Amino acid sequence: MNRLFMQCTGLLLLALMSRPGHAVEVRDVRLWAAPDNTRVVLDLSGSAQYSLLVMHNPERVFLDVSGARLAKGAHTPKSGSGAVREMRIAHSPSGEFRIVLDLARPIQAKSFLTPPNAHYGYRVVVDLGTTASVGKPVKAQHAPAQARDLVIAIDAGHGGEDPGAIGMNGTREKDVVLAIARELALKINAEAGMRAILTRNGDYFVPLRDRMRRARAQQADLFVSIHADSIRDRSIDGSSVYILSQRGATDEASRWLAERENASDLIGGVSLDDKDNVLASVLLDLSQSASLSASMVAAERVLQQLTRAGEVRKPQVQQARFMVLKSPDVPSMLVETAYISNPQEEQRLRTQAHQAKLAAAIHQGVHDYFYANPPAGTRIAQLAAASAPRPALVTASAAGADAGD
Repeated sequence: MNRLFMQCTGLLLLALMSRPGHAVEVRDVRLWAAPDNTRVVLDLSGSAQYSLLVMHNPERVFLDVSGARLAKGAHTPKSGSGAVREMRIAHSPSGEFRIVLDLARPIQAKSFLTPPNAHYGYRVVVDLGTTASVGKPVKAQHAPAQARDLVIAIDAGHGGEDPGAIGMNGTREKDVVLAIARELALKINAEAGMRAILTRNGDYFVPLRDRMRRARAQQADLFVSIHADSIRDRSIDGSSVYILSQRGATDEASRWLAERENASDLIGGVSLDDKDNVLASVLLDLSQSASLSASMVAAERVLQQLTRAGEVRKPQVQQARFMVLKSPDVPSMLVETAYISNPQEEQRLRTQAHQAKLAAAIHQGVHDYFYANPPAGTRIAQLAAASAPRPALVTASAAGADAGD
């Protein structure tokens, strides 16, 4: 009897120990819609196991979170957006917390669980259609015989779930850099011979490599990424300009060479997938060297204009391994417009006047670079040639006098 009692007690204790102390709460559900992808995010009170299932006819996604329940007062979207036509909260047949996404069209889905960071706790992130939409570089739409416009890709850092740095008064980096990027695009589009594209034009997140791919797909002549830095010392202020470091270029070259057979990407219009290792390496090195050289010259022009516009933190162009600068065939720079951690700069960044001032400085630097180095076959090359001072004519008598001297 006592032995049976002890066995039952042991089984009961084991069962109690195996049960979670409390259920994971779903504290918030957010929906971010970009032009070509949609992100669904669940904020959780702790780590959890989950499963994702995509169904067809009709198109749906089932997201089940084990041992979870919706927290009291949790926010959930009231209507669909982007690829999500409607979102429903339910429970699976086994009692697990379930979100059903009724889709507006067929999609590709991927998901991941993120650990806590400075802004959020645990999150389950579902990306819908993020890989099918970027595509590879496309052929230029202009006729070869016509002078083309320069394409400037403007990249507003962060976005959506990623707020970037946050100032003491709550200013979010993702908001101010988008405002500066839009202002810069307006200035570039107002100039003859130039056209701007934005890697994002709203509050949504774009993966770092997708930012590069979007610039390459539009055959961009220059890539400019806009940021607002943060540092522990709040007294530090000023702008900085970065290009890719040589170490970053080497790492990226290795990656492209390793993946060229599957990716079939283009380097300067030449496919690498049918080249041997030595030839592919030489082609890639030539493309990267030209791109880094152009990046440095363009970045120096922009830094020069930022110096005239206000404080500059670092008077020389810096080099770092930023992912968005790794395109091997598009000259690229990253502009840290200001330190949002500095209270005075945070306040200035919030004003439209200062945003326009920074955009004007970057635009002038880009203008100066391209008029000094106009690509052949562009309208800027024609305009630069037309505006260049003509050499003075030498008369016959003057020539004779010079010869006699």
